[in-house]
Amino acid sequence: MPALTEGRHTAEFILSEASGSRSRDNAKMASGAGKVSASTILGKITASGKFVPHAPAAVDGSQTAVAILYASVDATAADAPCVVFARDGEVKGVELIYNAATDTAPEIAAVHAALAANGIIVR
Repeated sequence: MPALTEGRHTAEFILSEASGSRSRDNAKMASGAGKVSASTILGKITASGKFVPHAPAAVDGSQTAVAILYASVDATAADAPCVVFARDGEVKGVELIYNAATDTAPEIAAVHAALAANGIIVR
């Protein structure tokens, strides 16, 4: 029997959040971002206000980690509506998806600090 692999589940990274849905925002994932899994750390493109996976080497605004994708989305061919975890909550660090270039302790700490500036505390 072949092994089955489950993808990321919606909101599985959340430990706690603000009352109601104050921690979440409706947003747009920029076209070309591809299939993005829930719990991916996101950056925001300054010119368009759209989200993409955090890209530490970018210079368009997405180099700063600002939110976490709440549920998986496919933005391969067009902008896609999405929900982002944007403020006032605690998340499980082991459940987060970091950019492949974020692979050292200082780089990960910098991402955590950027998220903390928005009130997202990584545990």
